[in-house]
Amino acid sequence: FLKKTMFFSIYFPEINDSEGHPSSSNQTLKGTSKWATSLENLLEDPEGVKRFREFLKKEFSEENVLFWLACEEFKKTQGKKQMQEKAKEIYMTFLSSKASSQVNVEGQSRLSETILEAPHPLMFQKLQDQIFSLMKYDSYSRFLKSDIFLNHKKGEEQEENSPEAQTAAKRASRIYNT
Repeated sequence: FLKKTMFFSIYFPEINDSEGHPSSSNQTLKGTSKWATSLENLLEDPEGVKRFREFLKKEFSEENVLFWLACEEFKKTQGKKQMQEKAKEIYMTFLSSKASSQVNVEGQSRLSETILEAPHPLMFQKLQDQIFSLMKYDSYSRFLKSDIFLNHKKGEEQEENSPEAQTAAKRASRIYNT
């Protein structure tokens, strides 16, 4: 567990968009409303990833989202040496028969360290797609029904309906309608 957490914090201090800026929710949909529209939207939001990881941890399958995120980060890696290092880290953490957080992917028994000799940005794509499908058609639907998701959604709704939020909205409305 500690090794997995350390790996994640080293390689993913925060989830960023394609330009390296922290991801933000779409202006029309926020938080849980946006997460509920698709797994892709959930994975673009750092808070969504945090809650989904919390849920997957309880299901003993957190390694799936960690692997998916590691692959996303790997695609952005520049330089052959850095790519080799990250590829080896991903392989040893998620794909090796001795991996600390092994993911269950098709063809895994045929994988060997020889794939690490000539790394390229999409070398894990097929495996990442398998894990994404597994999460999308299995864990994600359960997440949307989970206490973690529903409690977070309830908290958001209470926040939106709080007197402070309504007062701020009225102030903003007065400013724009004068």
